Amino acid sequence: MMDRRWASMLHLFKNNGRLSPLLTTRYVDIDKRIVHIRKLREVSKPWSQSEKFMLNLALHLFNESNKLANLSDMDYLDSYNLNLAIEAIRIRFK
Repeated sequence: MMDRRWASMLHLFKNNGRLSPLLTTRYVDIDKRIVHIRKLREVSKPWSQSEKFMLNLALHLFNESNKLANLSDMDYLDSYNLNLAIEAIRIRFK
């Protein structure tokens, strides 16, 4: 069974159009339980503020030492991604 940290992060990756293409072993290897944070940050450099927020939230929910998620940046999200973010937070902290 997958723990809440993995489940919340993967919920964002699977349901966000910008994150879902990155759900490959190059960035996230579920079988080996590895997240390549440096590679993810590198590929996200040209992204919009809202897209970066979703990645940062996913990484923070996975491991709180990834502190770049600023909840005030949720103001940049459209209603779909706002609901997605709130659901991921619920998964992580239920």
